[in-house]
Amino acid sequence: MCIGIPMQVRVVEGERALCTSGDEQHWIDIRLIEMPVPDDWLLVFLEAAREKISAERARQVAQALQALDAGARGDIAAIDALFADLVGRTPQLPPHLQPDLNDGHKEDNGR
Repeated sequence: MCIGIPMQVRVVEGERALCTSGDEQHWIDIRLIEMPVPDDWLLVFLEAAREKISAERARQVAQALQALDAGARGDIAAIDALFADLVGRTPQLPPHLQPDLNDGHKEDNGR
């Protein structure tokens, strides 16, 4: 499994960027994305950027990764805190996966 890590660009140098994630810094290959600028956020897989993302999306991904870590430790309270916006909410399928109740599910009215 390959997990994407949100990283923030600090310096761009040719086809690579010095990026940070927490206290760590790494040189990241940026050849697969539009040229970033300092302070941009990237989603990084195996030392290579795959896409630019918003600061909000970077925060969401970071929280999801923290929740995975909390789950591995058995810390359910931390998971609930990281996904406070989902606690108590009934999950909904995205629109393209919701059944179309008007298509193919009509009752046979005496035919």
